[in-house]
Amino acid sequence: MAEPTPRQAPLAGLRVVEVSLLGPGAVGLHLADLGADVIKVEPPQGDYIRQMTWPIIEGSSLLHWHIHRGKRSVTLDLRTEEGKEVFRDLVRDADAVIEAMRPGALAKRGLGYEDLREINPRIVFCTISGYGMTGPYADLPSHGIAYDTWAGLVNPAYDDDGFPYIPEHPSTGIHAGPLFGAFGLLAGVLRARETGEGCFLEIAQSDAAAAMDWYRSETWKAYERPESEVTGNAADDYERRAPGTAGMRDGVRYQIYESSDGHVLFMASEQEFWKNFCAGVDRMDLFERWPGSKFGDHAKGNTELRGELAKIFRTKTTGEWVAWSGEHNTTIAPVNTPKTLADDPQFQARLGFLPHERHGADMLPYPVKFVGEEPVVPAKAPSAGEHNDQVLAELGYSPERIAELREAGALGRPRDE
Repeated sequence: MAEPTPRQAPLAGLRVVEVSLLGPGAVGLHLADLGADVIKVEPPQGDYIRQMTWPIIEGSSLLHWHIHRGKRSVTLDLRTEEGKEVFRDLVRDADAVIEAMRPGALAKRGLGYEDLREINPRIVFCTISGYGMTGPYADLPSHGIAYDTWAGLVNPAYDDDGFPYIPEHPSTGIHAGPLFGAFGLLAGVLRARETGEGCFLEIAQSDAAAAMDWYRSETWKAYERPESEVTGNAADDYERRAPGTAGMRDGVRYQIYESSDGHVLFMASEQEFWKNFCAGVDRMDLFERWPGSKFGDHAKGNTELRGELAKIFRTKTTGEWVAWSGEHNTTIAPVNTPKTLADDPQFQARLGFLPHERHGADMLPYPVKFVGEEPVVPAKAPSAGEHNDQVLAELGYSPERIAELREAGALGRPRDE
């Protein structure tokens, strides 16, 4: 493959005005990571995301360093008429506005979609919230885990004293919601550039959590139909399994096994991969005894085979098994943890970390690669109001006018900045 070359960033020329609190600001992250000019408008005291959760790195949270990388920050007091006027000037030539907080927050300031389309008919207005603009939960205050518990993604765990607690789990709604938001926003912008007409779109992080887990929800829905219409897989004699990965607990040819130094995931549900495995470990007797179906066969419930495989997998390290699987055209993967992932050679070859020396924290880069091009390297997440003078100058404001706005409190007085 040829060496990557510098080219214009994929979203260069896209200007987005973001008004966000906490995690939903990741809508703008996805755009900034591809080169969009995302201007984060925050109150004079700054978005309190900088003090939320853990870890705190050099005085600011990892959430802030990650979610606001690549953006510019302008502080505006939208309670003041001067602050509102600056906001309108920002929107005048922008492509999109992100309202990442309770829906209607900007409308209460006279800066909602209907207000802004009067000065920019092409504007795409994207609001993202917890439960969306409709439904009985629309006005409920909430945090990110709520969307996952609502969507059925998190089951309570219990401690030794019988108290339920939140188990370790990857967060879904707070990540999927912004991703869907970025998709929708770009679709709106593409259409607006063709038609000259903007739009108003809204995303609920709870909806996004449910959408990411569509397979389980839709399986349960399918099981409401008669068994004469909806069955299990032929490899299981058409017996219905529990939805998704819950139905894999008794799998054998698709299962986690202990290696000599950790774990591997074995995935020989296709007969070809199963045969290649058996040949490679010189155990064709296993294939001859249990050849299974051509596709989708997990040898469910075969405890005798499971015991044999357990003994086989303990004979090599995880790394040795992964390399061996490539040599024998069968399916074995490492089982990492968030802590050990960075040591994996595949991670090191493709992802790695953006270094804290340049970005404030060690962070994963954007995972989309434009082949043959240098990736966009995002700027360090800004301090509150770091780009006030720069952005206002780009809007045509003179130094004297900027000083007047600062004195009027529109940008936050010096003690607030």
